[in-house]
Amino acid sequence: MERSGGFRIEAQEKGCRIALFGDFDFLALQKFEKRSNALGLDERTVIDCKNVDRLDTIAALFLVELQHKHSLTLANTEKIERTLELARKYPIKELPSKDEGGFIAKIGKEASKKFCFVVAFLNFIGELFVKKVSVFFKPKYFRYKEILFEINQSAIKALGIVALTSFLVGVVIAYQSAVQLKLYGANIFIVDMLGISILRELAPMITAIVIAGRSGSAYTAEIGAMKITEELDAMRTMGFDPFYYLVIPRIVALVVTLPILIFVADISGVLGGMLISNTQLNISFGLFIDRFNEVIALKHFLIGIFKGPFFAFLIATIAIYRGFMVKDDTQSIGKNTTKSVVESIFAVIVCDALFSVIFTNLGV
Repeated sequence: MERSGGFRIEAQEKGCRIALFGDFDFLALQKFEKRSNALGLDERTVIDCKNVDRLDTIAALFLVELQHKHSLTLANTEKIERTLELARKYPIKELPSKDEGGFIAKIGKEASKKFCFVVAFLNFIGELFVKKVSVFFKPKYFRYKEILFEINQSAIKALGIVALTSFLVGVVIAYQSAVQLKLYGANIFIVDMLGISILRELAPMITAIVIAGRSGSAYTAEIGAMKITEELDAMRTMGFDPFYYLVIPRIVALVVTLPILIFVADISGVLGGMLISNTQLNISFGLFIDRFNEVIALKHFLIGIFKGPFFAFLIATIAIYRGFMVKDDTQSIGKNTTKSVVESIFAVIVCDALFSVIFTNLGV
């Protein structure tokens, strides 16, 4: 029968003697630790381990630490002494502080995290490219139903919010511009400003931001929830590659539909500007349309539509990647969804800035 461990405290003329016995393990150590804190141990204290049958590692580390701290005496058998020698050889080490290293170390850690993120993201892009190429050679992997479903979810159901947002942006831009144009008697030039700004920049940008917040966040949350519930592991176990069933359909759907949403945003934004031009500057609808046809070149409309697939690819790829980055807790879904939206909007703005520089240098 196993002998449970314990201890006895014996008062002496000088200090005290603590006799340990039995199997002095973690459970016995908990009781001893609570009592020893109240004893006021010092160098006159003797801990007798001669009746200890077995001493586990945690108890040995504790006794060595106690001896070092209070300079007390340990009376041991040869067997117990060997265990304590091992504990002295491999002492307890304090964990490094999170703030250790100062400001420079923090910068290094953050830079390292960002570098690892970029490398992992590029690895994801590479795998995605390989899977996309394989679809052309294996048409059976092209999921038509999933793509149509995502088109409905990402585009058709988003038409209302995209149209309304773009209409209000057109109203605001025209309303603010009308005040300044009245001062110089240049009312008709509101058509030029609205046409170029909405078709070329505002409609694509506003549409991309709305889709990043609406569809991009949904992609991250859906895939993240599937990862937590182990649906992704179940798909792989059954031989279904998540790239073919979850990733590619969402990216293809958004790349196809975002130019259509930008077209709707163009119409809504121009209508909003036309309405304000009529009410604030007394420009009739017919005059607005005639001026629009004269001064707004087709290239401005095409440039706005051309940006759509690039914005869509960035939004969908970042959102899906963030979904795969979700850990095994619900809090991680919220964090990665937030990061997905922020990073998607940032990527869209950077991409739009690059297009502006390129088209300007090309004279387009």
